[in-house]
Amino acid sequence: MQDYYAARAQEYDRVYAKPERQDDLRRMESWLPGVLAGRRVLELACGTGYWTRFYAAAAHSVVGIDSAQQTLDIARARLPAGVQLLQGDAYALPRFDAPFDAAFAGFWWSHIPRQRIGGFLQGLHAALQPGARVVFMDNRFVPGSSTPVAERDADGDSFQLRTLDDGSVHRVLKNFPSAEALLAAAEPFAAQASYHQWRFFWALEYTLR
Repeated sequence: MQDYYAARAQEYDRVYAKPERQDDLRRMESWLPGVLAGRRVLELACGTGYWTRFYAAAAHSVVGIDSAQQTLDIARARLPAGVQLLQGDAYALPRFDAPFDAAFAGFWWSHIPRQRIGGFLQGLHAALQPGARVVFMDNRFVPGSSTPVAERDADGDSFQLRTLDDGSVHRVLKNFPSAEALLAAAEPFAAQASYHQWRFFWALEYTLR
């Protein structure tokens, strides 16, 4: 996954150019800043900063983490100087001076192996304070718009085959969880949780106990 996203850095944002997705994207771009307004946000898998740029001005502060230096370079060029960007691993977060009161990850949940979701959430929550707001956004599977699923493994994870401009083909983990599965994953940790759905995308929002 790290090699794939490093290689895809210059192509990363093209997925947001699909014409049929524009109405959803405008709604999400308007919705997200209000959810994170005034918060000290830890963003995981921030990539090129595509989503960061929509809410950064409304947030109190933002620390974004991504594993690929290539995408972080693009993010630095497009984001305000006050956004702190770090190269790191979403499964092994660094120690921070103070806990955050919000976390956000856009289009990351679908790349988490199903067996690792609980451990990942525990690691993320360790960097947050009680009452923190947590937001995940990702794709729904829509035939004709989504890349077909090429295979599934014994753990229930699904994979796509993606071809980059250089002709290389990559087997990429890409899950499409149901609303019920998302809410169930949050339930052990959440004081309250909400699921939001657009035609092509979903969002999971919850408040940490």
